[in-house]
Amino acid sequence: MAMQKDEPQAIEVDTSAPHGEPRGGLSPLVKILVVFTLLGGALSLLMFGSEASDALVYSKLVNEVLTKPADFRGRELRVEGDLKQGSIQFLESPCEYRFTLGKEGKEMPVRFPQCIVPDTFKDGVGLQVTVQGKLTGDGYFMANKVIAKCPSKYEMKERQQKGEKMPHAAMPRS
Repeated sequence: MAMQKDEPQAIEVDTSAPHGEPRGGLSPLVKILVVFTLLGGALSLLMFGSEASDALVYSKLVNEVLTKPADFRGRELRVEGDLKQGSIQFLESPCEYRFTLGKEGKEMPVRFPQCIVPDTFKDGVGLQVTVQGKLTGDGYFMANKVIAKCPSKYEMKERQQKGEKMPHAAMPRS
């Protein structure tokens, strides 16, 4: 039979790998494992390599920590207490704040080795302070964060009626 020039011809293409094996590629199981490994790595980075890791920190009151200090020594934690009036000391060299937090008759000395504290961190205004860091073997708390809690507007109105100054009013104006 003779071929005519106008008829299209079918071309066969061999899509299999040599020796009759199927084409390469990752199996579905390997693909799933790769996806879960990447997700696990991203989650680990988020939890341990960023500010989100703060969510994993214990938060305790001064009296709770000082009741069983061995349970918390060397662990990253947040501790909340009342700033003891007159306890704030500032050392210029090395730059460090030292102060005392108290709660229910227990007092904990705190060291904060940075030069800058929140604007509202002042004596004489009855502040609640939260510090984050580690309890040392030497009996003081080494803080890496200091958070001074301002009274709510309702508490502040009540305190103003008793003659107290607002925390920002206690700060010198520049």
